[in-house]
Parts: sequence; structure tokens; C-alpha cells
Amino acid sequence: MDTNMKTKVSVLFSGGKDCCLAAVMLSKFFEVELITCNFGVLSNWKKAEQVAEKLNIHFHVLKLDERILEEAAEQTIKDGFPNNGIKYIHQKALEEVAKISPKESLRDPTGQAEFIADGVRRDDRVPVLSLPEVRRIEDKFKVHYIQPLMGYSRKTINLLVEKFFTIKEYKSSASFIGAEYEFELKDAIKKKYGIKKIQEIFPKGHTHSIVVKVKRAYT
Repeated sequence: MDTNMKTKVSVLFSGGKDCCLAAVMLSKFFEVELITCNFGVLSNWKKAEQVAEKLNIHFHVLKLDERILEEAAEQTIKDGFPNNGIKYIHQKALEEVAKISPKESLRDPTGQAEFIADGVRRDDRVPVLSLPEVRRIEDKFKVHYIQPLMGYSRKTINLLVEKFFTIKEYKSSASFIGAEYEFELKDAIKKKYGIKKIQEIFPKGHTHSIVVKVKRAYT
């Protein structure tokens, strides 16, 4: 199929193994653009940009309203755990990607992101949207929301990742800061409530991944 004839899909992107695999899978059928949502609090989006360059896929940073981050932080403090706060950011990110103007990124002729996607998988607990929440986004913004990894287990995804990428895994408490929502959320809570609150709320030893090498061509 001629690449120029492919329909575009906007994939929420952190540079981790799941969203990279999702982008690779979708590239067989779509013209993929990678979008990292950021609040401008940290410059951690640069980590995702570096991975996008390795994948040789168009990359775009979308700055979200800091009020979303503030609301997510307050939800996290109220709950005493980060799940709902992270899910809230993810849901808002999907909505903003769905309605982004054509001047800011690659679009179909209607000016709407006709297809949006992420790397959420079957075993994930966060940031998984319920079926009614998915339908609300699709109906409200007139988009198709694709989750290409939803039918795959962690074990299967790891096998597929091994074929295409070399990854680095790191703990969220380490000095390495990835492009996931969690890091700006932590920063917002730390500034207002102190580092001790971070240690109380966020699970210790939680790991993230980032792709450091693409092993083989996938197009």
C-alpha cells in the first residue's frame, strides 16, 4: 500500500515498550504520528522524542493545561494512591489529541484526528478506561479509539518486544525520569505537599521501560 494513501493515527507516546509496539503494529495499516502529552513542568518529553527518532516516526509534543495536572494531584492526594489521578490525565490527553487543530499536527481533511490510539494492554490496571468512557470519547469527538495491545498479555507482549527492540527498565524512584504522566504528577505533589507524601502514595519498586535500540526494520 502507498504510504501516502494510509489513514493517519495519533498514538499517545512515552517511549516505553508498550506504546512503541503499538506504533509498530499500527504502522502496517496507518500513517502513524507519535504524541507525547506534557504540562511543561518537566522536559521529560525529550526522552520520548529520542525514541521516536529511533523509530523514524513523526513526533509531536502536545502541552496540556496545568489545571488537569492540579486536579489529578488533588485526586491522588484524596485517594491516597495514584491510579485515578493517572487515569484522569490519560483520559484528558486522549480528549485533547482527539480535538487538536490541523495546524498543530498531521490531520485528515476534516481537521479531526479520525483515529487515536495508545499502548494500554490487557493486563494493565492503569490507565484503563471503561467501555462507557471509551464510547463517550468516540461519540463526543467523532474519533475511533484503538487499543492494539488490549488482546495481548504481558508475557506475549514481552516476546514481541524482544523481536523488535532493546529496552531499558528503570524504577520510578530512580534518577532517570521518563516521559510518562507519573513524573510530572509526582513533581506537582512534591512541590505542594513535600517528598514524604510521594513516598507514602506511590508504590515502591514500580518499573517503567524505554526503548534504547530498534533491532530490525518493521515497515
